[in-house]
Amino acid sequence: MVAVLPACWQAHIGDEFTQPYMQSLRDFLRAEREAGHRVFPPSAQCFAAFHATPFARVRVVIIGQDPYHGEGQAHGLSFSVANGQRLPPSLRNIFHEISSDCQVAAPTSGDLSAWAAQGVLLLNSVLTVRAGEAASHQRQGWEQFTDAAIAALNAQREGIVFLLWGGYAQRKGQLIDRQRHHVLTAAHPSPLAANRGGWFGSRHFSQTNALLRAQHSPAIDWAAL
Repeated sequence: MVAVLPACWQAHIGDEFTQPYMQSLRDFLRAEREAGHRVFPPSAQCFAAFHATPFARVRVVIIGQDPYHGEGQAHGLSFSVANGQRLPPSLRNIFHEISSDCQVAAPTSGDLSAWAAQGVLLLNSVLTVRAGEAASHQRQGWEQFTDAAIAALNAQREGIVFLLWGGYAQRKGQLIDRQRHHVLTAAHPSPLAANRGGWFGSRHFSQTNALLRAQHSPAIDWAAL
């Protein structure tokens, strides 16, 4: 695993690969594949979020739960789907809020790589999932690994905007020092949560850009997909 994590992240969280929980996670993933289960995303894209956004360039963090479990959807970035895939409901709601908040046309491509290139770390808490079975790889060790990534950003960077949508992501907020960083919380954009209120009108995208500009950092072009 460590060989596919980029050097800039290895310097900060590479020691996690020597921990017992990571060996247990390796064994679990090997057993999943040997049992004939398909695992998403493809192993080459497991650490795609870290490759797409180097440690020193992270300006915004969007925390997801686990990858999409449908065929061809997950490609290693939270909330993002590979080009050509139909937009999942949560992503449609994200795009609706961007359009309303920033007064731009809603994006049509679900590939959020352009956000990652601008410094938005699109990090799922759990980095793999069994095909067709949501949450099937939770509590196998990934949460500890991604906690370590968030803790490293918290301790060694300043002024990052963390977007925590829904209770699951907000629990990760316990790792973040609000004196060093900015934390915005809202309901999860999934239809079930968003339609109960707290997502539409949250204006996280314009608020994020205001916070970035205040620290002389370029705004994110949320429509550039």
